[in-house]
Amino acid sequence: MDYDDYCDQFEAEGARFVASAHAADVAAPVPGCPQWCVADLLAHVGFVHRWARYLVAARASERVSARDMNLSRGPVTSSWLAQGVHEALATLRESDPNDVMWAWGADQHVRFWARRLLHETLVHRVDLEEAMGVTSQIDAHIAIDAIDEFLANLERAGVFSPDVKNLVGTGEVITFRVDEGPSWQVLLTPGGFELLQESRHADAIISGSARNVLLTLYRRAPAGSSCEVSGRVEVIEKWLENCALQ
Repeated sequence: MDYDDYCDQFEAEGARFVASAHAADVAAPVPGCPQWCVADLLAHVGFVHRWARYLVAARASERVSARDMNLSRGPVTSSWLAQGVHEALATLRESDPNDVMWAWGADQHVRFWARRLLHETLVHRVDLEEAMGVTSQIDAHIAIDAIDEFLANLERAGVFSPDVKNLVGTGEVITFRVDEGPSWQVLLTPGGFELLQESRHADAIISGSARNVLLTLYRRAPAGSSCEVSGRVEVIEKWLENCALQ
């Protein structure tokens, strides 16, 4: 997908999220984020949209603390959420995707944030719908891109997700394979992990639909029930215990 596609898909996911939020019970627990109720989830998503908009508008050259921002804080309603989506989207559409700026991931450009906001909103839309008892639908093309984005940026997430630093090994290779076609491999080393560009023999494999592999990577679904796991199960278990974005 190109930059305009990411913006369009973020707009669509944002609209889905807002529509679900309007109908949700804010006191309901969120199974995908066990420490939260729906109200907490909505506040988090609305904040992330505003934080990203602030960063892009300022072309921030380093991470900016929330305390240094004058962010709109609510009350947390569907209108407040819609405003956050609208403002973030407007800022992205007005920006040159190739402008250099700070991002927590590997791509230090404005374009990082269009892709990130799409997938952030998508995963939390799944969280919200699960809290409402709804089985979420995810377009396979979008899910494949979300898997790619997750794996490309995960190593850098150790700054705010310290368990990621436990993703080490002694040369084990994990394959993530989706029914719709693509696959990814990571190599675990004593110093961390890396995405492989050339195929190697896998010590462990997670395979399934793009939707299910994505939700397994985000720890929204147990690997054994939603995907097929083969090879060294303990390698998969260690990966899934430590790969969550926090």
